[in-house]
Amino acid sequence: MRVDQRLIAEMIAPRARVLDVGSGDGTLIDYLYRTRSCDARGIEIDMQNVTQSVAHGLPVMHGDADHDLADYPDDTFDYVVLQRTLQAVERPREVLRQMLRIGRHAIVSFPNFGHWRLRLQLLTTGRMPMTPVWNTPWYSTPNIHPCTIRDFLLLCEEEGYVIQQWLAIDEDGARAPWRRSIRLANLFGEQAMFLLKRAGH
Repeated sequence: MRVDQRLIAEMIAPRARVLDVGSGDGTLIDYLYRTRSCDARGIEIDMQNVTQSVAHGLPVMHGDADHDLADYPDDTFDYVVLQRTLQAVERPREVLRQMLRIGRHAIVSFPNFGHWRLRLQLLTTGRMPMTPVWNTPWYSTPNIHPCTIRDFLLLCEEEGYVIQQWLAIDEDGARAPWRRSIRLANLFGEQAMFLLKRAGH
């Protein structure tokens, strides 16, 4: 299980209703069901991952964040999770709005394009950076809306979302999260995760 998935799971209360958007192979859903007694289900765009998840008895449907969240009624879930997918959706702002319409909380994780290695590579080579997190060439990457931690904070402010918790971590979790400084987190955090809710909820 990836370090970001373990940290996401820690943000979720036991026995909660959870929708994992972009659930991949279903690892997080399975973990939440087994260890936190959650009613967890998923939406996944990759049919091979859907088939694998269903074969393991996990409730995962084929679908995508950009189009299928609108089909769910308001407040269906306690948490809606979007792990490492925000930068790959067509309309990130609308996806966040839908997540916080159908869920009381949203948990979002994404690779941080403000990381110092990416800045340095762009500065020194003049080419799109490549790292273990950003590991596909620019012409074939699914990442169409890369953002930094500061970009995401500004979006939350514009939309009026309340940030209940945030973390910036490195790829393998070997170093401690930067908990106090957004500026340092934006520079040194390889990926970020945020627990959000709507204002007044």
